[in-house]
Amino acid sequence: MGKTVFYIVLCYLSGSVLYANVFGGLFGVRKRYAESADRNPGVTNAYKYGGFWCGTLTLVCELAKGALPVFCARFVPGLRDWAMPVIIAAPVVGHVLPVFYDFRGGKGIAVTFGCLLGLFPYTRPLAILAASFIFFSVVIKIYPHYYRTIAAFVIAGIAMLICPVRADVLASFLFDVALVCLRLVLGHEEKEKFEVKLLWMR
Repeated sequence: MGKTVFYIVLCYLSGSVLYANVFGGLFGVRKRYAESADRNPGVTNAYKYGGFWCGTLTLVCELAKGALPVFCARFVPGLRDWAMPVIIAAPVVGHVLPVFYDFRGGKGIAVTFGCLLGLFPYTRPLAILAASFIFFSVVIKIYPHYYRTIAAFVIAGIAMLICPVRADVLASFLFDVALVCLRLVLGHEEKEKFEVKLLWMR
């Protein structure tokens, strides 16, 4: 029991490191996040205000902080049976509610992808989430990103119910859907006009 709780806490702490803030500080742009529309310490603002290297380093580390703990958990002996869904979700919880930043974190999109990446070679959940984002970015284009993210996460959750995926992954992902959507709804960004365009529309 003690080992299981320790590892879950470790996963949460991994998620609590906001690499947009880390690299934003190194590149001297961290304060500009607070001036952005959504005030979000995430990958998009790292690219927007810090440039290619700040954004790319942030993206890689945000993926890694979810992928590495989940991947390593599969080789930790003695974890309780109920631990895996919590472990998969813990980095996302850490990112959205980071203990290192007064529980004021980001949206959790990149780290969710990272957690699913950590399940490799079991790639169905990752493929579903990626396909959902691509669908709402290319085939049915939803603007702005706020609505696109909600649509992509909700539809991915429904798709995982239908496909289906492993029960532990499904439980953790549905929790992530609720957490990410709640974070978006309660966020600071202005809710711009909802717009939908089809692939063949210009």
